[in-house]
Amino acid sequence: MHFPITRGFPIPRVVGAVQAVDDVSFAIRPGETLGLVGESGCGKTTVGRALLRLYEPTAGEVYFEGREILRLPPNEFLPYRRKMQMIFQDPYASLDPRMTAADIIGEALDIHNLASGKERMERIYHLLDLVGLLPEHANRFPHEFSGGQRQRIGIARALAVEPRFIVADEPISALDVSIQAQVVNLLEDLQEELGLAYLFIAHDLAMVRHISHRIAVMYLGRIVELADSDKLYDRPMHPYTLALLSAAPIPDPKVETSRQRILLEGDPPSPVNPPPGCRFQNRCAYVQDRCREEDPKLTPVEDGHSVACHFPLHA
Repeated sequence: MHFPITRGFPIPRVVGAVQAVDDVSFAIRPGETLGLVGESGCGKTTVGRALLRLYEPTAGEVYFEGREILRLPPNEFLPYRRKMQMIFQDPYASLDPRMTAADIIGEALDIHNLASGKERMERIYHLLDLVGLLPEHANRFPHEFSGGQRQRIGIARALAVEPRFIVADEPISALDVSIQAQVVNLLEDLQEELGLAYLFIAHDLAMVRHISHRIAVMYLGRIVELADSDKLYDRPMHPYTLALLSAAPIPDPKVETSRQRILLEGDPPSPVNPPPGCRFQNRCAYVQDRCREEDPKLTPVEDGHSVACHFPLHA
């Protein structure tokens, strides 16, 4: 997913591109949660939006249930909109302030002609109940809810069309800590009850480990490591993953004071003009000449553990 950079007026011309996501490839199985982590600006949200065609990808393919969906015309793609939904990061910006909770949830039912009249309202009440809200909440506007309640409305909206796959884009980052656990537990319960698959995008590494079956680590638009959740935390193989995990606090004073924090020097390169070779080379403590010349590909190193590094740790 490359975003064009334009200059000139009144006729703009393309002078470059922001390479937000480049050469990213992964699969998500039915009923599985794939966690996607990385620092701000590395392309996590862009991946999620490109999968659902909220952004039209520059190149590549997306297969859903065996069918390539990026090149489908709008009328053929509409049924797939039902099967793939998104929970947005900001519960304050993702809900229309002029619509009630019932209107927000019911809009999806109307678009896909799933219910009308009495059946429509019954379904809305059922969805509100499913996410822990009351029937009387149906006629309230977003400003009358707390942040956690708004996020629950966003989840109910995503569930309204009975999807198979949900992109959860940092669904807890804008919420109080006390509410975060409630929303994550809700997502886990819904996954078990409805058989949902999640792409769970987040910064909270402890929460990602808790909810995810597998985890992908992104750096500057690319996946640099992909492994089962426990494997990644116990044996990180990419230097960036190691630094990322060292920055996550551990709620044990003895462990926290004894472990060594890895501080990365410098800044990530510009996605407009990424360097040749490995994109992590200017911040890596293990960099060698090969890293500056040859671009490492995401390669299986162990069973279920892939890493994009010429000299993986612990391999």
